[in-house]
Amino acid sequence: MSVLFFFSRRRPVLTAVLLLVLAQLCLVEICLAADTATSTVYRPADPLNQAAFDHYYNLDYDAAIQDFEKILSHHPNDAFAVNHLLSAVQVRELYRMGAMNTGDYSNDNFIGTTHRPADPAQKERIKQLVKQAEKLEEATLARDPGDVDALYARGVTRGQFALYTALIERAWFSALRNAVGARQDHEQVLELDPGYTDAKLVVGAHNYVMGNLSLTVRIAVAMVGLTGSKEKGLQYLYDAYYGNGETSVDAGIVLMVFLRREHRYGEALQIATTIGPRFPRNYLLPLEQANLLRASGKSDEAEQQYRQVWQNGRNGKYGSLHYEIAAVGLGDLLRSEKKYEAAAAAYELVNGVAGADPEVLQKANLGAGEMYDLLQKRDLAVKKYEAVVAANSGNAEADKARKRMKDAYRE
Repeated sequence: MSVLFFFSRRRPVLTAVLLLVLAQLCLVEICLAADTATSTVYRPADPLNQAAFDHYYNLDYDAAIQDFEKILSHHPNDAFAVNHLLSAVQVRELYRMGAMNTGDYSNDNFIGTTHRPADPAQKERIKQLVKQAEKLEEATLARDPGDVDALYARGVTRGQFALYTALIERAWFSALRNAVGARQDHEQVLELDPGYTDAKLVVGAHNYVMGNLSLTVRIAVAMVGLTGSKEKGLQYLYDAYYGNGETSVDAGIVLMVFLRREHRYGEALQIATTIGPRFPRNYLLPLEQANLLRASGKSDEAEQQYRQVWQNGRNGKYGSLHYEIAAVGLGDLLRSEKKYEAAAAAYELVNGVAGADPEVLQKANLGAGEMYDLLQKRDLAVKKYEAVVAANSGNAEADKARKRMKDAYRE
């Protein structure tokens, strides 16, 4: 009965599933390790690690993958080397799919959000790397069940696979099973070595999620062995953030997401302004800072930040990365202030970007069309809606555009 009751509350449980793997999403979204200015010790010890991580957290995924492949060739029996390559391959595919915006995960709407399908070849490679890492980890644990590094590595692998099954396969039960396995491994690490702060990332994230569920769902979840505390979860994440380990920055990113859900914008902004300067070619962090400023009601500062990210992108600071999402954020902000002309101009900026992300361009054209409707420029609005449908006729944006083509948008 408890299992049926558990899944009868499907939407809250799906929310929990996706939030449980947010630690992995935020980890791969921004970085794999702490700033190179610190004395971070990477595992395995290899002179290429510095360049690999530098490429990675500056979002140069192709170069990072090449470096991690070389490191793995030097250390073929090291699970950490496999996990780093696994993370790089997976994040590159998630980025290509358009599933890399933390703003999508600040509320429960992400459950129904779909992105471009994954490349079958990349899906197979991810699964192959998961099996390769697990084989190494299980062999070590067969010899020594208390090997904390092997337990930690297996938890990372399970967490990565939870992310894969949730965001790529959309297989919720499998994602939950792997996410729980990751938590159990890292809880065991902390039992054996309480000072292993890297393990507090996943354990802290899980505690926060379980403590954030409604009382009814918490009771149902407890029946299948899952409990948690929001306060303990946030404290563990802060411990990992200040622990100066490989997951220090990762924990900071997770905290930013969770603190935004808690409306603790000041703390989240403090983390954002601390971490952001470490990664000069990573546009996601200053973009998240703009999102936080907007959520906290600091509209003028948010507008300035969106414009700065946009201008940095135009100046070539981010290379070919999809910085144009800053223009959509700017348009949304101006729209919320009823500055419809300025909002339309912001959305239109995306059309001037060569190779703009198709989903971002669709959102921008839809937003521009709605602004033109409010400005009583119906002909311009219809042209924008037609562009949305022409780009992809089968998604939510296209459905909205077709409705707007029949009936002008009104707030």
